[in-house]
Amino acid sequence: MQIQVNTDHNIHGGEGLATYVTTDLENSLSRFSGWLTRVEVHLSEDGGSKPDDKKCVIEARPGGKQPVAVTHHATTVDDAYAGAAQKLGRVLDSRYSRAHDHKGSESIRHMPASDDLEPVDAIGDEPRG
Repeated sequence: MQIQVNTDHNIHGGEGLATYVTTDLENSLSRFSGWLTRVEVHLSEDGGSKPDDKKCVIEARPGGKQPVAVTHHATTVDDAYAGAAQKLGRVLDSRYSRAHDHKGSESIRHMPASDDLEPVDAIGDEPRG
């Protein structure tokens, strides 16, 4: 899983921020590491006088599936990242479990065929033997 961190010119933190975000995502998304190919983090400042002017967008790309993106606004970069990371975890949990778990059990398509079934004659009254 490749992790890329992008910031705009208003966000300060440099290499330390990128290292923190990368390490945190590697730990929190480790259960999806075989499923995700790339994760991109975009930290920016919207500008203006709004109190929630820091924004974090995280886009995760599962192999062979459509990308998943979440956005979180907050007053600080740390809060914006933490909120977006939590949202991404919930979305990926939902998508991953939907793709791999069918109502708590395996799909009938993936169940092995039973060897002890006796063929049934649908036309006649007696089973074949």
